[in-house]
Amino acid sequence: MSMSTQVAGSVTFTAPMPGLEALTDFTLRPIPDAQGLYSLEGSGSFTIRLFLADAALFVPGYAPPFTRGTLSDLELDSVQSGQVLVVVNPTEAGTTVNLMAPVVLNPRTGACTQVVLDGREFPLRHRLV
Repeated sequence: MSMSTQVAGSVTFTAPMPGLEALTDFTLRPIPDAQGLYSLEGSGSFTIRLFLADAALFVPGYAPPFTRGTLSDLELDSVQSGQVLVVVNPTEAGTTVNLMAPVVLNPRTGACTQVVLDGREFPLRHRLV
């Protein structure tokens, strides 16, 4: 996976994110003065905003397995031609990222998907230091 590229614009999930079944179309906006941090904003019958972080910058060495089918659905030849983002969860106790369900993005087309990984290798709440 290449280092962060400041992507922005419309993104479409190939399948809805768990818990957000009514939404597939979002806007991805870089957070000013915070390289690799994004706001994912949904629209439609209700508004939602999640924060995503570029895994290459915030979790160096994170290399979850993606199936050939996942990459093919996103029109990616390899994971290196895409971007892996992780959902950020800021709390009073500290900030964590979800390594169990990364978002894979094709920055060229705006197609993306959230992949829910099996097993316990990747934590749901990985604390950022």
